Amino acid sequence: MKILYAEDEPAMSEAVTDVLTYHKYNVDAVADGEEALAYAEAEDYDAIILDVMMPKLSGTEVLKTLRDRGCKTPVMLLTAKAEIEDRIEGLDLGADDYLTKPFAMGELLARVRAMLRRREDFTPDILQCGNLSLNMQSFELSSESGSFVLSKIEYQMMELLMANQGRYFSTEDILVKVWGYDTEADVGIVWVYISYLRKKLASLKANVELKAKRNIGYTLEATE
Repeated sequence: MKILYAEDEPAMSEAVTDVLTYHKYNVDAVADGEEALAYAEAEDYDAIILDVMMPKLSGTEVLKTLRDRGCKTPVMLLTAKAEIEDRIEGLDLGADDYLTKPFAMGELLARVRAMLRRREDFTPDILQCGNLSLNMQSFELSSESGSFVLSKIEYQMMELLMANQGRYFSTEDILVKVWGYDTEADVGIVWVYISYLRKKLASLKANVELKAKRNIGYTLEATE
C-alpha cells in the first residue's frame, strides 16, 4: 500500500514515516502543500495524509484542489486545531477522516487501516465506458468483439482515461501521471501509446473515441 504523507515538522514527519514504514506501508513524505499536490497528481496513492498547517498551500487547500480535479483517494487531515468548525470544514471539503494532534501512533494506524478498507469496499474491479470494459485486476480491455491484455503503460493510460471520462488531460499531464513525476521520457512517447490504444479500440469495435483537442489534450468518450 502506498501512502503520501505531507508534514512540515521534520521530527513529526520522521516519526510517522518510520511507524508507517515499519508496518509495511510504502511512504512518500513531503514538507509543503505545493509538493503534496504535485505528488498526489503524479502518482497513484492508496491513501493521503495531510497536515492542515503547511507552507505554500494548506492541507485543506490541497484537499479542495484534489477533489475539484476528481481525485477520489482517501484523505486524512492532521491538525493541532481542535475546534469543531475546523473539522466540519475539512469533512465538507471531502476529507475521509480527521485526527487532532497530539495523537497516539496506534490510533493513526487504526484510522489508516479503516480508510484503506473503505477504499477496497468501494473501488470497482471493472471500469466501463460504452461497450468497453477494463478489468483492473487482469489488465484486460474487452468488448463483445474480443479482448486484449494491456501492457503496464497501456493499462495505466486507459485506467486514467476511463476513470475520468470526458475530462481532458494534456500530453504533459499524461506523461507525469503515467511515467512519474521525475521521468526523463519525452512527451512523444505519449503520442506513441495513444496510437497503440486507438488501434486496440478499433480492433475491439468499441463505441468509444479517444478524442484529441488541439492545445488542450486527450479524453475518452462513448460515442453512442
